[in-house]
Amino acid sequence: MANRGKVRRRSNDVNSWRGYGGGLRLPPGTTRCQAVGMIDHEQLHLTESVADALAALGWAGDDPRVRDVVPTAARGHNLALVVPPAPVYGGPALAGLVSRIALEPAGGPVLVLCPEAELAGWAELIGALLGGTGLRLEVARGAGRATRRLRSGGVDLVVTTPEIMAALAARGILKGETVGAVVLAGPDRWVDLDPLVSLMHDVPRERQRLILASTPEQAADLVERYARKALVLGAAESTYQVPGAVRTVAVAWDRRAAALGALLEVLDPQSLTIWTADRSQHDAIAAALPTGDDSIHIATGDAPRADVVVAFDPPDSPRLAQLLQAGNVVLLVPPGTEPYVGRIAATRRPLRLPGLLETAADAAVTRRSTIAQAIEAGRPERALFTLAPLFERYDATGVAAALYDLWVDAGAAAPPIVPAPAPAPDLSATAKVFVGVGKSDGATANDLVALLTKEVRVAREKIGRIEIREAYCLVELPAAEVERIATALNGATIRRKRVVARVDRGRTRPPSRAGGRAR
Repeated sequence: MANRGKVRRRSNDVNSWRGYGGGLRLPPGTTRCQAVGMIDHEQLHLTESVADALAALGWAGDDPRVRDVVPTAARGHNLALVVPPAPVYGGPALAGLVSRIALEPAGGPVLVLCPEAELAGWAELIGALLGGTGLRLEVARGAGRATRRLRSGGVDLVVTTPEIMAALAARGILKGETVGAVVLAGPDRWVDLDPLVSLMHDVPRERQRLILASTPEQAADLVERYARKALVLGAAESTYQVPGAVRTVAVAWDRRAAALGALLEVLDPQSLTIWTADRSQHDAIAAALPTGDDSIHIATGDAPRADVVVAFDPPDSPRLAQLLQAGNVVLLVPPGTEPYVGRIAATRRPLRLPGLLETAADAAVTRRSTIAQAIEAGRPERALFTLAPLFERYDATGVAAALYDLWVDAGAAAPPIVPAPAPAPDLSATAKVFVGVGKSDGATANDLVALLTKEVRVAREKIGRIEIREAYCLVELPAAEVERIATALNGATIRRKRVVARVDRGRTRPPSRAGGRAR
């Protein structure tokens, strides 16, 4: 591509719910950087630090999404937004919520539930808004660490999935009546809505609810169930189907920036615009693109005309229509957004980026070229003298194949022959620990789990099946750690009784205390 210079970033106008990826219409002589700071935090009921963080993400004070959404969330009212399926669209609503709990504690941790694939994105967004507030965030990717943090009371916001939330609720760690507010992020992309039913049944009515869904139907259903009288925004015009063909690229959420380089090589456009809903990923995008190319632009708002326009974030229907007018559109489609893209784009043509097979083929071509250059450079006498006896004993093709493997594995010098390493231990193998308390002592599975996790420091996910017998228990644990765990359990106290613990090797069990004569 010609005219190599600097990757340009551009933000244009469009300020309405119809352009839900829009930017800010600037007064004459006003720069974008000046306009970004135009957020009156007092008028919007934001703390100054949250207003600064929201502005740094690229949101402007006169943007309808900021003007309508932020005060509603900041005052503690219920709110439902119909937005494209991406964390970036939750910025204004979460900014209002964060400001409210920074000024006045919510009475318990704020719970943000999102799809597992988007966990990092929502955590990054909330973390950016928390700077300067002193609020503490816990990203619960499992139940172990979150259990300890929640018990200590050192958490203001918890970002997790519905499945982890259900596990915490089953342990009695996370109860609906103790939740300060609930954010349902992308419920249409959850695997299962059932865990939500029992939680929301116990959440007090006065606790705030924020819903961010990508379909009006889903938003309306959740409002009816869990957020009566909620203000609903963006539902009228977010998901109509736009005529025109787009190309789609399936890519993971955290691989979108890296995919831009491969996309640039495949399409090789004369000019390229990368459109984003906000500016949170602009640095990552610029780092992934070749430096010094004036034909590449990064934009929010209206995309400038270009040979190819890449929608880095899922656009809404009005924004997609504008992108199609600007050039040939390529949509990045992360996991879970496929149904949404199918609803807004009438015609889609999948585009597959080079993967492992193409990478291996390119590497093979490079190696063949290197070998051909060595052959054409002259007669390698030293190599011929070394290999001549082998050619008499073995087929030349087999000799060449063996040398090639040595070359690929260790470069030009043949590696020393070393014995094969011992097989790694099977980390999936399990064994059982015998614990000398049972039903007759009043012992329960919860007692054993509490002892293992608190006293012996065994991760909750490592504890397998627990069998409670009349006079003893059997606990399934990783075989690699079973000796250590049994030693640590020996002499511990359960229900005021000191227990004997050992690795179970199929020995005779003690007789039942209530089952009559032992066999």
